[in-house]
Amino acid sequence: MSDKTVVKVNLKFVRNLGNYESVHVELGVEDFVRESDENTGAAMDRVYKFVEAKVVEKVAEIEKELKS
Repeated sequence: MSDKTVVKVNLKFVRNLGNYESVHVELGVEDFVRESDENTGAAMDRVYKFVEAKVVEKVAEIEKELKS
């Protein structure tokens, strides 16, 4: 079994709510470089885009809940 190259992306979003309160959203993914990836950079871009989209999605959900 050969070693596989791993890429890992963690993103964190923090929103200050005032009155010493804040909301933190932190998501991360660890994945292997796949045969369909041209190189490690392509794998990193793929994983980053996925994590970024999920952070945006979760922040939008929280923003909606805060407005309720």
